[in-house]
Amino acid sequence: MSHTDTTALAQGRPSTTALMMAIARAVHQLLDDPLVLPDPIALPILGPELERAVRDDPYRHNDPMARPMRAAVVARAMVADAELAEAVRAGVRQCVVLGAGLDTLAWRVPAADDGMRVFEVDHPATQAWKRDLMRQAGLSMPDGVTAVPADLQHASLQGVLERAGFRRDRPACFVWLGVTPYLTDSAIESTLRHVASLPAGTRIVFDYRVDAGVLPPFERVMAAHMAEQVAALGEPWLSEFVPEQLVQRLTAMGFTEVTDLDAPALNARYFPRRKDGLQTAGGGLRVLCASVGEAR
Repeated sequence: MSHTDTTALAQGRPSTTALMMAIARAVHQLLDDPLVLPDPIALPILGPELERAVRDDPYRHNDPMARPMRAAVVARAMVADAELAEAVRAGVRQCVVLGAGLDTLAWRVPAADDGMRVFEVDHPATQAWKRDLMRQAGLSMPDGVTAVPADLQHASLQGVLERAGFRRDRPACFVWLGVTPYLTDSAIESTLRHVASLPAGTRIVFDYRVDAGVLPPFERVMAAHMAEQVAALGEPWLSEFVPEQLVQRLTAMGFTEVTDLDAPALNARYFPRRKDGLQTAGGGLRVLCASVGEAR
């Protein structure tokens, strides 16, 4: 997923890291067996030219650093799908994808008897890029999906959602992947507080960077390498957290049932006993799920 990048997006160019994540999901469809995240849209969403290149040689995107990153991208998508499915079973009929990029969650939303609304929130430049790729691929958005163009550096999340038809008086499931590392602590807190203010049954899934000072040596080296890569692309990381402190902050905001998933937990859940050895090595990335309970 993408984020509001002050370099690429400000110049009307799509996020490079958003494209990297989309390629990772596409390569998973071609190389990894058994498949963990079946996604028939993952390749077409790249557009015909890039889809053809990835199909012709997916191994270009299969180096030792790419494989654990791909596993992390797959795992966080699986967590989001599971949380959304649970929310739908509980009666939630609104899903908000923050920093949607080239994400394909809208095509995987569980069926709901009485309708489901999906709001894809992202920078206008990124949404225009996605629409163009979809047009080239002959894709159309599923029913019930609303694109919400917004530069959240200059507009409030609450305002843009409500103008798009979001019901603040009803619970929702928020999916916020591949975004928080590129935001400041205060911007992250503002969004989390908004989500925490919504009705009971609301939940959120997001990933975040772990403070390098509390990482094991191997993960610290991985994190430093990745930080250099994204900074060189003009999309530097701006935030990191000590997991226990982040959980405490969420609890203080009113979230309940906070679940923090590290690499071993994700591997046990999605990549056990695989012949191909696909698994995430962490590198300081974690996935967190939290829900809003009844007011106390």
